[in-house]
Amino acid sequence: MTWDVFIGWLPDFFVRWLPNFLDGAWLTLQLVGISVIAGLILALPLGIARSSRHLTVRALPYSYIFFFRGTPLLVQLFLVYYGLSQFEAVRQSMFWPYLRDPYWCAIITMTLHTAAYIAEILRGALQNVPSGEIEAARALGMSRSQTLWHITLPRAVRIGLPAYSNEVILMLKASALASTVTLLELTGTARKLAARNYLHEEMFLTAGIIYLLIAFVLMQGFKLIERWLRVDACQPGR
Repeated sequence: MTWDVFIGWLPDFFVRWLPNFLDGAWLTLQLVGISVIAGLILALPLGIARSSRHLTVRALPYSYIFFFRGTPLLVQLFLVYYGLSQFEAVRQSMFWPYLRDPYWCAIITMTLHTAAYIAEILRGALQNVPSGEIEAARALGMSRSQTLWHITLPRAVRIGLPAYSNEVILMLKASALASTVTLLELTGTARKLAARNYLHEEMFLTAGIIYLLIAFVLMQGFKLIERWLRVDACQPGR
């Protein structure tokens, strides 16, 4: 694209296409925000169970994590969006209004997917909590549950926060797969506009820039949170 063409293209971009990209970016933020928060809530019991010393307690979350980490997100999304609709029991259930909606299918799939990764992050963080802190809590007469909720888990959250921030960025990029089930998030919007105007380079470049801006804001936000929580001081060996 020459500079003359680029300058002539800008007015059309701001008037005709930027609102579409902003709508797509907002949908992307919804998908990522809901899935990583819901995934974190789901990952808490999974990560705690994975840290158990009892094999029977670890087995079920291990199977769940193994499946969702071992299969591509795109395959999981197709299984939920296209696969579940093949069962009559699903179509007749109270969940069908949600399971036939690509928006909820994407959120459900992304939540289940990221929960598996966050659970492993939490498991690793729990195992890296200094044993001296746990022994000190027990010496003070704290029960196992009190030690978990007041000592171990808060420390593990601070230890695992950098890895969690990476997972959020990865889910931001993975959200582009939602366009394969007809959702007009950022990538879907770029694809639609490119097909309509034959400006593939410009549309996808714009989408890439918006992804970069969102990722930059998220990274800076997590850095502020890490600084506020003094995450560096909580890392093992410090």
